[in-house]
Amino acid sequence: MIRTWVADIRPLLEETCYQEYYERVPKFRQKKADALKLVQGKAQSIGVWCLYEQMKKEYEIQKNTVYNLSHSGEYVLCSVHEGKDPKIRVGCDIEEIGICNMKIARRFFCRSEYEKIDSETNEERRRELFFRYWVLKESFIKATREGMAMGLDTFEIALGENGNPSVLLERPSRYREPFYYMESATEDQKYRIAVCSTDEEIDPKIRVMEFV
Repeated sequence: MIRTWVADIRPLLEETCYQEYYERVPKFRQKKADALKLVQGKAQSIGVWCLYEQMKKEYEIQKNTVYNLSHSGEYVLCSVHEGKDPKIRVGCDIEEIGICNMKIARRFFCRSEYEKIDSETNEERRRELFFRYWVLKESFIKATREGMAMGLDTFEIALGENGNPSVLLERPSRYREPFYYMESATEDQKYRIAVCSTDEEIDPKIRVMEFV
């Protein structure tokens, strides 16, 4: 089973709260946060690791458990695999919904994906489609561990509709195992979320952790 948690990092923008959680993370994560210049970036770095550590405690998972982290704007996201199979892949992504950049869609997405976005006349709906594709694609390349080294146009996604999940139609031949998707959004609907895994059991309920 893949579990996913999300957290709003705005409380960590306050120095006292930040320091409290900063002291809870390992030295390597502290150094990573220290190297960042922006306050928000520091809060994301500390916040996402605290999220991961709390999930480890909650589900009693080991250090070698497969997991993935993501952050965007005011939110951090973490997905973990509860089992012990090291071959399981999992990737997650969260993105703040902003401008629908059709130049990016045309350059990096598959033709069918670009055309689906371009055919939508309602601007709000167009933005939704763009960012759905974006998080779905990001979660897949993170699940493969290739990241942006894998071209976003080397695999094709059919967006889920009417309660059906999105589907990976085409993918590089080196990934023969099936991949599954789960999509969601933050409660304020300002951020899109996607989880991709080779484990078919992806909990659709995203748990919210609070920094206090």
